[in-house]
Amino acid sequence: MESLPKNLARDLKNIVGSKWVLTDRDRLLAYESDGLTAYRSIPLAVVLPESTSQVSNVFKLLSQNGIKVVPRGAGTGLSGGALAEPTSVIIGTSRMNTILELDADNRRAVVQPGVINAHLSEAASPFGLYYAPDPASQSACTIGGNVAENSGGPHCLKYGVTSRYVTGLTIVTYEGQILQLGGLGRERGSYDLVGVFVGSEGCFGIATEVEVKLLPKPEAVQTLLAIFDRIEDAGRAVTSIMARGLLPAALEIVDGATIRAVEASVFAGGYPADANAALVVEFDGIEEGLGADVQKAVSDCNNSGATEVRSAATSEERQKLWQGRKKAFGAMGRIATDLLVQDATVPRSKLPEVLLKISEIGDRYDLNIANVFHAGDGNLHPNILFDRSDSEELRKVELASTEIMKLCVAAGGTITGEHGVGHDKKSYMPLVYGIEEMKAMKKVKTVFDPHHGMNPGKVLPADI
Repeated sequence: MESLPKNLARDLKNIVGSKWVLTDRDRLLAYESDGLTAYRSIPLAVVLPESTSQVSNVFKLLSQNGIKVVPRGAGTGLSGGALAEPTSVIIGTSRMNTILELDADNRRAVVQPGVINAHLSEAASPFGLYYAPDPASQSACTIGGNVAENSGGPHCLKYGVTSRYVTGLTIVTYEGQILQLGGLGRERGSYDLVGVFVGSEGCFGIATEVEVKLLPKPEAVQTLLAIFDRIEDAGRAVTSIMARGLLPAALEIVDGATIRAVEASVFAGGYPADANAALVVEFDGIEEGLGADVQKAVSDCNNSGATEVRSAATSEERQKLWQGRKKAFGAMGRIATDLLVQDATVPRSKLPEVLLKISEIGDRYDLNIANVFHAGDGNLHPNILFDRSDSEELRKVELASTEIMKLCVAAGGTITGEHGVGHDKKSYMPLVYGIEEMKAMKKVKTVFDPHHGMNPGKVLPADI
């Protein structure tokens, strides 16, 4: 294992404080992977700054010494986006966790990147406001990571993903340059640099301040749980609900394997343990007329083969139903030591046949695949469960994963809906992009990062 030169470690400690430069192997082990544990690599060091100026000075020092950097938030990402090469330094944002401004009159906030997603809504709640993007990991993931991955979540069906809510950014480039992109009163009629940066997966620079829009809380919310004997029937219910012109806030499917894992854990949401699929349907908005939409959705579920449809009578019941969905990934550890979660998106009408074929792929490779996903926008999350110490099983996981990706693209879909390309899916980029499109992407990266020091080995294949 390579080690950070002593003079460089000393200079970094002078910038951020000796406590915030990690070089001991035992402490670096915590940073060897993100939420996708199939890929692991121990970084050269981890630096934890607390301000834009510290980030700038750290980047200047590292770039002058030719050391590449990897931004990292809470490490909940699921594409290997925060994976660092042994010669790279991770820049963590855990200390940059302050809400700098909460402007309720203008429904906006300015936050540091290490602010936890759910904490922003908690802070805005007394003003009748909230932050709409809600990844399943929102109790742990950070706004900076959400910006990097353009994160979605269950409610992005109605409210959209992170890019819809970011209005301004302070970023630091690899050379340490501080740039202001957008923000209140800026970028009117100019290039949308905020839109370019959001979703760049840490490859352009690091966001150190983020300005976001807040929304007023909906007047009313109604949540349903529909139970099915077959996951394909749940998929048909989704198609039926959307085809009728309804717009739920969320439409989420959880399969039987996931239900049983969750119900056996501390995250139990009260789902029937013998169910083969559950569909969470949520409507929100003005109370008048909401009940009519709910009844139409109930009818669609029943007509698609639901054996039971429940309605949450209280906010506590609603939270419990959502706990069963949002804590699903955490419960997967009851099934296997490792998981590889995919993130392909297909047209809603293709959900039943694609889910059936994914099951067939699992059977053919003798792999356990659990599904929990954003059904409303066709964003699939097949979780391939395995033991990474078994080299043969790991080989089968890689083959099955490739087949699933090709299947989804062939169905008219794409390789990622919200988790990003990162390290895991860069080899799949040619499935959806031509060589010239990928070269154009590289040119955009070069504008922000001409020396290619930011987050090496991510998004684009090595030969581009």
